[in-house]
Amino acid sequence: MDLLELFQYSFFQYALWGSLFASIACGIIGTYIVTRRLVFISGGITHASFGGIGIGLYAGISPLLSAAVFSVLSAFGVEWLSRRSDMREDSAIAVFWTFGMAIGIIFSFLAPGFTPDLSSYLFGNIIMITREDIYVLAALSVVLVVFFGLFLRPIVAIAFDREYALTQKLPVRCFEYTLMMFIALTIVACLRMVGIVLAISLLTLPQMTANLFTCKFKHIILISILVGYISCLGGFVLSYQLQLPSGAAIIFFSILIYAFAKVGKSIYFCRINK
Repeated sequence: MDLLELFQYSFFQYALWGSLFASIACGIIGTYIVTRRLVFISGGITHASFGGIGIGLYAGISPLLSAAVFSVLSAFGVEWLSRRSDMREDSAIAVFWTFGMAIGIIFSFLAPGFTPDLSSYLFGNIIMITREDIYVLAALSVVLVVFFGLFLRPIVAIAFDREYALTQKLPVRCFEYTLMMFIALTIVACLRMVGIVLAISLLTLPQMTANLFTCKFKHIILISILVGYISCLGGFVLSYQLQLPSGAAIIFFSILIYAFAKVGKSIYFCRINK
């Protein structure tokens, strides 16, 4: 089938719209993750969401809805435990990471009947995106755009220097819990595309690429959105042409973009320094 013919199919149109809104959401919240150095915490929340998926499959409710609730509670739990003097941050992450995976495996095993969609939650499948998924991603993107537009200065202050933000009498804890909630919701909203195993990559690789060319928070967001969208489209086409898992193909394509950008920047600076 010719690639242009795909545009007439609804699954391809859904993939395009889903990729766009996922890139916007991940580009915005991912910039905060990378700047604040919350990659490990986000990875813990991603894997903890599997507990919610298992509960959803067992209870017969939407796995993504239960994953969203479980992820938000896990994010709050990690944030609360990591601030206690008797608990290290990496230990708090490990608790919720392993607890979520254990709960997910147990309830998936106990779920009645066969669960054919389980692999799509683990590894992602962009053609499984539905109209409802697009509405969720679109709503989340709008909320994030509005929230970051209204509170960009305090968010940047917290992301770069938490102690400075505290001296400025900013409601740091309130912002931290709100942003952790957005991290959890963004991760769950993108599970259909790249799955639990690879979701954190969509929140970090475009930002790493953008950071090669700029250090400004706004510019990183904009470049990350562009790189993320190109990665999603390129990975989708690659998976279609070679019959590969779409989630892995998207992440592989984003790694290629980062590698080419890194090499290209190195070559450029080598030439101008001669």
